[in-house]
Amino acid sequence: MPSEKISNVTNVTTRIAAGDDRTAYDNTSIVLHWLTVVLVLTQFALAQMWGFAPRPTRHLMIVAHMSFGIVLAAVIVLRIVWRLSPKHATPPASAGWIERAAKAVHYLLYALLISEAVLGFVLRWSGDESMSFFGLQLPPPFAPFSKAAHHNIGEAHELVGWAIIALAVFHAIAALFHHFVMRDAVLVRMLPHLKKR
Repeated sequence: MPSEKISNVTNVTTRIAAGDDRTAYDNTSIVLHWLTVVLVLTQFALAQMWGFAPRPTRHLMIVAHMSFGIVLAAVIVLRIVWRLSPKHATPPASAGWIERAAKAVHYLLYALLISEAVLGFVLRWSGDESMSFFGLQLPPPFAPFSKAAHHNIGEAHELVGWAIIALAVFHAIAALFHHFVMRDAVLVRMLPHLKKR
């Protein structure tokens, strides 16, 4: 019996981490989810690698990071609007505490992504520099901050970025655990080409 209890606890824990509230996702939600994944990984990779690049390449990577960051912010807003839209807000199959906790994981990811986007804009503008969106310059709408405040915003931006990656990795591992070990539909619901199997 102890092994059954451990198995049940593992199942519950990984369901929560995977954000599995048993919601049925439409194709638009699925596309926006994977677009978010690609953009988050791209943003993180750019931020980690530009320190090793020579100056001209580094500048291009920073501009790409800003541009993709603006795209990511738009995708997040679109995801939230889509999810809250009465036509597309599909309630979970059941409404127990596990579903509520799983939904909380999604809300936490959304909160971190929104915070990261806001911090990205504020970081750039607080240093009296324009945001660049594929060459289009977006000048600062406020006066520059002190060096200390600007530095603190940079630290917060980096910390939130790492928090997003850590939670996303935990989220992905939990979904893979359910797919390959528990053999349920947690991951399949986010894979459009497998949904019909």
